[in-house]
Amino acid sequence: RTELALKETMSSGGAEDDIPQAERKTVTDFCYLLDKSKQLFNGLRDLPQYGQKQWQSYFGRTFDVYTKLWKFQQQHRQVLDNRYGLKRWQIGEIASKIGQLYYHYYLRTSETSYLNEAFSFYSAIRQRSYYSQVNKEDRPELVVKKLRYYARFIVVCLLLNKMDVVKDLVKELSDEIEDYTHRFNTEDQVEWNLVLQEVAAFIEADPVMVLNDDNTIVITSNRLSETGAPLLEQGMIVGQLALADALIIGNCNNQVKFSELTIDMFRMLQALEREPMNLASQMNKPGMQESTEKPARRENPHKYLLYKPTFSQLYTFLAASFKELPANSVLLIYLSATGVFPSGRSDSEGPYDFGGVLTNSNRDIINGDALHKRNQSYKEMHCLHPGDLYPFTRKPLFIIVDSSNSVAYKNFTNLFGQPLVCLLSPTAYPKALQDQSQRGSLFTLFLNNPLMAFLFVSGLSSMRRGLWEKCQDYLRKINRDIAQLLTHSRSIDQSFLQFFGDEFLRLLLTRFVFCSATMRMHKIFRETRNYPESYPQLPRDETVENPHLQKHILELASILDVRNVFLENTLDDY
Repeated sequence: RTELALKETMSSGGAEDDIPQAERKTVTDFCYLLDKSKQLFNGLRDLPQYGQKQWQSYFGRTFDVYTKLWKFQQQHRQVLDNRYGLKRWQIGEIASKIGQLYYHYYLRTSETSYLNEAFSFYSAIRQRSYYSQVNKEDRPELVVKKLRYYARFIVVCLLLNKMDVVKDLVKELSDEIEDYTHRFNTEDQVEWNLVLQEVAAFIEADPVMVLNDDNTIVITSNRLSETGAPLLEQGMIVGQLALADALIIGNCNNQVKFSELTIDMFRMLQALEREPMNLASQMNKPGMQESTEKPARRENPHKYLLYKPTFSQLYTFLAASFKELPANSVLLIYLSATGVFPSGRSDSEGPYDFGGVLTNSNRDIINGDALHKRNQSYKEMHCLHPGDLYPFTRKPLFIIVDSSNSVAYKNFTNLFGQPLVCLLSPTAYPKALQDQSQRGSLFTLFLNNPLMAFLFVSGLSSMRRGLWEKCQDYLRKINRDIAQLLTHSRSIDQSFLQFFGDEFLRLLLTRFVFCSATMRMHKIFRETRNYPESYPQLPRDETVENPHLQKHILELASILDVRNVFLENTLDDY
């Protein structure tokens, strides 16, 4: 390739001998680094997706080469322009690959700061118009590279809540797709238009808009901030367990999604992350900091994002997480999936008799279905049953099930005496509540952004920033009080308190109680199946039906002028 590059240069001007040795070496070194970087980048695909240690040294080497390549082309741009014919889109490709590396590093470490790094490389490509000349070349594969860059940039912006940038990118991508399909008459037009539709639906998934005085939309972040989780009181006795790993699983039919992230997965992953910090000081290589540098605060829990996994994929990742879980740590499993109900009648009430949630089937299972119809005594195969999780209760396990059959997990048994909690969504929502299921589950919204969920069930679709901030302050007070209710309760199961030392789990538990109390007080949530449940059960009178908490909820409703939506004398109704 190097010789070819040099020969092409020479055929256009001068003889080969005219090229100074130093310049020849520059081109040779550049070609070597470029080939090496591509080789290492392609090798990333072959690394196992699970297991937290095997990949780090390989990623480190890949980063090394890309850092050298990037600096090399900056230092020798003039020679590479003249002798190699370096094009701007090729520089864009290198920057794009570095952006992808940072993004994948984020996926593997859950460290949100790497998203900022991916963003800065993707932004540079756009600001410096590296891909602008691509449309002049008669090569559709180059235009596809540009379109893919846009799609990847959009994902990073969504994860960083940079919605203004997302809207600009979507507009640019739309124009690029139109130009691409017009010029090349390709078969992938439908796929690219689907990408646009998906991202448009994703942006509009939030049911409530928070507005500035000039009617621009306020971007709210739902990651854990310094003031996010209620602080523990002095002397409060809670467990010392820390959330170390999470599986976030999305398998809902027809829920808004973008790039293998359903809106529920997107919301839950943010509930398990801290606000990103800038990484500028430690740019070069993730994972390569000196061990003397102690992080100023605890890291985010590691997580796996599984979109529509098969049973075997789900079990493989679950086993890997379980195996690598450090001592005194918790594994969280979040299931947002379509309910699977038992097909036959069962005389027993075991962990495989209540159905569960859907897992994906890779192949056409007509034969399997036929077998089912012949024999009703078989259990559902493409389903994660409560019993499937039993082996993993040998370590502390925190389960969240958002499904129309979440109650299947109410029949859990704690076999090994380890801390175990299941938070279960309502199995149905009132008909009078406008169906929002495509735009994400209400239960998950309560766990991610409780104020937005509260506004939605109160019938509000927009709100001024000042009022929003006032309500957020009040909600923080409610969370503090819920934390006290839980820790002061005399009859609460100890599992809840063993998880309460972890900030993320503490916030999820207090939001769960707020969600449950809100739904129990709401005038249109009148059936048992409209309420969240938990295993073990919470003592209702001390938590979700506590008069002190109910008074707070009515107070929040008064601030919003929606008190009429809630029952005043809820205690008399039970």
